[in-house]
Amino acid sequence: MKSEQLERMKHGAGFIAALDQSGGSTPKALSDYGIDTSEYHTEDEMYDLIQQMRSRIIASKAFSSNHILGAILFEKTMERKIDNLYTADYLWEKKGIVPFLKIDNGLDELKDGVQLMKPIPKLDELLNRAAARNIFGTKMRSVIHEANRVGIHAIVEQQFDLGQKIYDAGFIPIVEPEVDIHSSSKQEAEEILIEEIISHLKKRDDSMNIMLKVSIPSVAGAYNDLMNDPRIVRIVALSGGYSRKEADELLKQNPKLIASFSRALLSDLSVKQTQQEFDAVLLKAIIEIYEASL
Repeated sequence: MKSEQLERMKHGAGFIAALDQSGGSTPKALSDYGIDTSEYHTEDEMYDLIQQMRSRIIASKAFSSNHILGAILFEKTMERKIDNLYTADYLWEKKGIVPFLKIDNGLDELKDGVQLMKPIPKLDELLNRAAARNIFGTKMRSVIHEANRVGIHAIVEQQFDLGQKIYDAGFIPIVEPEVDIHSSSKQEAEEILIEEIISHLKKRDDSMNIMLKVSIPSVAGAYNDLMNDPRIVRIVALSGGYSRKEADELLKQNPKLIASFSRALLSDLSVKQTQQEFDAVLLKAIIEIYEASL
């Protein structure tokens, strides 16, 4: 299974759907979907509602391997079922879509122009559960706000050290050193980031496989050379706060980059839509993102 999934991630046409809103971002995701905070009173109720939303998306006939390569899940989504199958199994067995898991615990305080990831003290236990749930890969996010070489070095070092541990545990890690799209030094930060990634790749064994999730670069094609590194399975782009139209147009300027969108994918969906309306709106978004990823 893993070899088939790896081949799909390396060479398949499509994009990765990010369905990994966690505790802190779930209320906003539900609000955007049309569910107000007054409609739930406990954390369990909140997670029940977000699971209903995600299940509706994943089970939709619009959500298929014709356009989607993989989907990134939140931990609680991994542990829940769709039609009596754990979510990762449903994605792969019913849809042919490769399952990933968000593993980070959020961002640390701003230091040296960046936000590292908070510690992940229960990483081994989480990876054991991910293996039991047939997860293919993982994703972890940190954020670069300024072109500060000290901070960017620290981010890449943290991402690659964890990435190595995750790879050694049998998963394909997606490292996500996001550059804030509103940064006044975004282009310079991306130049430093690429230098640091190249430097850290040189320290890794040639057999290692890793994916990168990055902000759409200020200079089109900035990541093209990195895509030729045999250790890089794929480089994907986050929408980073752009609207879907903006993100799609920028992505089209980077032909070798594919999308891994969250808000830009889900922004037009509503709990009030009929299933027919929901499927049509979701399919429209999926096709637009797919075409921008070709």
